[in-house]
Amino acid sequence: MSSYSQLFAQHLDTLQQRTRDILQQQGIGGLAIHSGQTHRIFLDDQDYPFKVNPQFKAWLPVLDNPHCWLLVDGVSKPVLLFYRPVDFWHKVAELPNAFWVDFFDIRFLTRPEQVADHLPANKQEWAYLGGHLEVAELLGLGHPNPEAVLNYLHYHRAYKTAYELECLREANRIGVRGHIAAKDSFMAGASEFEINLAYMKAVGQGANEAPYGNIIAINRNAAILHYTHLSTQRVPDAERHSFLIDAGVDYHGYASDITRTWAWRRGEFADLIAALDAQQQEIIDEIKPGRRYSELHLQMHHRLARLLQSVELVDMSVDEMIHTGVTNVFFPHGLGHFLGLQVHDAGGFMQDERGTHLAAPEQFPYLRCTRVMEVGQVFTIEPGLYFIDSLLEPLRKNEQGKRINWNKVEALRPFGGIRIEDNVVLHGDGVENLTRQAGL
Repeated sequence: MSSYSQLFAQHLDTLQQRTRDILQQQGIGGLAIHSGQTHRIFLDDQDYPFKVNPQFKAWLPVLDNPHCWLLVDGVSKPVLLFYRPVDFWHKVAELPNAFWVDFFDIRFLTRPEQVADHLPANKQEWAYLGGHLEVAELLGLGHPNPEAVLNYLHYHRAYKTAYELECLREANRIGVRGHIAAKDSFMAGASEFEINLAYMKAVGQGANEAPYGNIIAINRNAAILHYTHLSTQRVPDAERHSFLIDAGVDYHGYASDITRTWAWRRGEFADLIAALDAQQQEIIDEIKPGRRYSELHLQMHHRLARLLQSVELVDMSVDEMIHTGVTNVFFPHGLGHFLGLQVHDAGGFMQDERGTHLAAPEQFPYLRCTRVMEVGQVFTIEPGLYFIDSLLEPLRKNEQGKRINWNKVEALRPFGGIRIEDNVVLHGDGVENLTRQAGL
């Protein structure tokens, strides 16, 4: 057995144990996990791109095949019902032939409704996990998406197995390759659209395979946090200021989520990128087991406030900047989030396996994680510094606006903003930065 297969075997053992525990707790016979179905576009004969159920791809990297099922009870060999229709209109999924096949009892479906022939006799005692409750009802599965089961699985998903960590490492290695190609394309004068093509070619994944829409932003577009427009117009060199790319890849169902910002020429903005990059590395060094993620986020606001002071953008004390919300104007989003099967992975607000919710602090409503950081968890760390018109204009009009260096703000507006994002793992002996060790 290869080392990769051994990692996968250990991963399945962990999933089986988690399944066994929650089924015993809830008195449920097993889990019928649905890969999902395609969704037809309204008033059209085309489907939206298929996205697999995360609960399904937690067990194996079958990412592009609807109408598949997993039947698991935590004890028996998992049953995979693999959909292979007779179809001359579309490509049919290849016969399974990968490192994971020996770990499953694989049976084939040629029609979706054949799943009924494989369900256990006590199917009313089984839970359905998936996005099509009408299918669960039709099949007679008695527990559709039970909250206690989902909470338990989402909570424990924060603790990554060795197999999952290796997938995340590879997702970062591939993603870094794309980021370097994108930077080179920007420096060669390409448009946003052309840069995105260079990125996708380098990683070997198109828009439908990507874990999220690539953010490829030149100049002021970098101030739009989720900018995905992709202009086809080339920006002349004289008007070219900055480039922000936030893009990841999918590897065996696991996502990387990486951001870098580049300056077209040396100067104040390039220095600001370097300064924020240094602060990002220092805040990563402060990640420790037992510390709450929201405390780390607050500490980043202290660091940003000192940076705003040092570059003479804001003439206020650190505490005053944070208390009055001035740092929120320049850094409005959260420091990061869990990462794994989903870009914003499940369980970020859960304080225990029952799903007890702890919301983001009122002062920082867009923070996506309030968990206590523990060994085995994977986070993004992505501080930013932006010049966003819709946030700056109210600041200009209030009392704190008198303490802002508006001449400098105006000089930096054309650059849009900065975000630096790495993917990190918390180990017992320190933090592993998946992104930096991949060469970015």
